[in-house]
Amino acid sequence: MNTRSELQRARAHTDSLFQLVSCETLYERPIPDRHRLIFYVGHLDAFDWNQLGRGVHRMPSFATDFDSLFEAGIDPPPGQAAQDTAADWPRLDAVTAYVARTRTAIDQIWDHIPSDMQQMVIEHRWMHAETLCYLLYQLDPELKRRPKVATTYDAPAPNPRFIAIPAGDAPLGQPPGMFGWDNEFSAHEQSVDAFEIAQHKVTNAEYLRFVEAGGTAPIFWRQRNGAWSLRRMFDEVPLPPAAPVYATHQQASAYARWAGCDLPTEAQWHRAAYGRSDQRFPWGDAAPNGVHGNFDFVDWDPVSVTTSPAGDSVYGVSQMIGNGWEWTSTPFAPFEGFKAHTYYPGYSANFFDDEHYVLKGASPVTSRALLRRSFRNWFRKDYPYVFSTIRLIRR
Repeated sequence: MNTRSELQRARAHTDSLFQLVSCETLYERPIPDRHRLIFYVGHLDAFDWNQLGRGVHRMPSFATDFDSLFEAGIDPPPGQAAQDTAADWPRLDAVTAYVARTRTAIDQIWDHIPSDMQQMVIEHRWMHAETLCYLLYQLDPELKRRPKVATTYDAPAPNPRFIAIPAGDAPLGQPPGMFGWDNEFSAHEQSVDAFEIAQHKVTNAEYLRFVEAGGTAPIFWRQRNGAWSLRRMFDEVPLPPAAPVYATHQQASAYARWAGCDLPTEAQWHRAAYGRSDQRFPWGDAAPNGVHGNFDFVDWDPVSVTTSPAGDSVYGVSQMIGNGWEWTSTPFAPFEGFKAHTYYPGYSANFFDDEHYVLKGASPVTSRALLRRSFRNWFRKDYPYVFSTIRLIRR
């Protein structure tokens, strides 16, 4: 991979996301317990500068106040949202000037940066491209510029069925010498008993029956005149029955109990996705950009759970990559032998608290750079804004 061109591609993509809204809207806070959008305009390049320019090359700061202001995001406990106002943040032209200067500095030293740190800042930017979409999703559609009409797919309605997964070992983690975030190490195997897993993610239609029985509706749903609709990135449509439901871990667990099933563990998810094979992806070794699936910003929104069967796993389990992250029942915790990266010690360790749970797979707005089998995502069990889906298992 040409890391310089990949960095430019990632920058161009995050720039395009900020351009979906007006300059004034960049000072909005779409999610109460996250920063205003203007923070992220500065954060992506402040991270690169703080890690590489100041961190690796010990270059003198040209804007210490911005280095600090844009250094870190927030993940406060529920009910402890930030209290700043839009007026507390600097002017957009000052932030973009800071961004331009940091990019020039990073470009000049890029070829002298260790390859693992190059990959780190690239993947950090792609992660924020996805979290930016979480924020933008919560804005009124009228505040966003729609770049193109979303792709439409013709797909049959799902035929609910479970697939038998034989007992065996599930390889987890990343081997030494390969790039990965600290929580991906060390590589190991975990024994998994036989179980059955749903071929498809839980759909809106299936989850609607749970809501009608007293379950809580996802934050993406709207009820108007007794009918449910789905808030999408750029519009609101009648609830698509065959699309996967996006839900919190709490909602996913409650639905699984109501259905007489469970959520898979991280090891069970790997077993169903890859079997005992060392293939790179559930569908084989083909590059992600050669496989039709709802990831890597192909679409803004979820599509039918029966779309793109070419991405089925070795056992025929559908869409284990794309169309929505999948909750597991596994609390986010270190693997044996975990060592925090010295250059980003709090990346994972700050979240080993039994309040965050592992997600696997990918959403429509997950970059192909993050699709390696060892990658682990995680969120609070009650965080409602993630593009996270439900897949059931039974023993």
